[in-house]
Amino acid sequence: MSKISPPDTLSVTFAALADPTRRAILARLAGGEASVTELAKPFDLSLPGVSKHLKVLQRAGLITQGRNAQWRPCRLEGPPLREVADWVGKYRRFWDESFERLDEYLEQLKKEKESDGTEEERR
Repeated sequence: MSKISPPDTLSVTFAALADPTRRAILARLAGGEASVTELAKPFDLSLPGVSKHLKVLQRAGLITQGRNAQWRPCRLEGPPLREVADWVGKYRRFWDESFERLDEYLEQLKKEKESDGTEEERR
């Protein structure tokens, strides 16, 4: 398998995160290791169906699967999620600044409306 270039790893990660079942699996693994059987319990999926989701998560580097006798514990891997958080963080700053400007504008409108109201009361 060829090595994925950095921009493509983000695409692979987002593709893996696009499915709600995979996001639920990651949420479960955030609480600690779990077997495939444990991960399959809350879903109306066969073990092979859950295994397919796990393979997608593994290819994205979001989880690893160990081997301990018959038990194959899955665990969450943080670096791809950090990459997503960093990417989204850039846009968060944009939205925070946009909301701050909107707050300032709304405050200005409120003050103008209040001053218009006091002028009307004087008449």
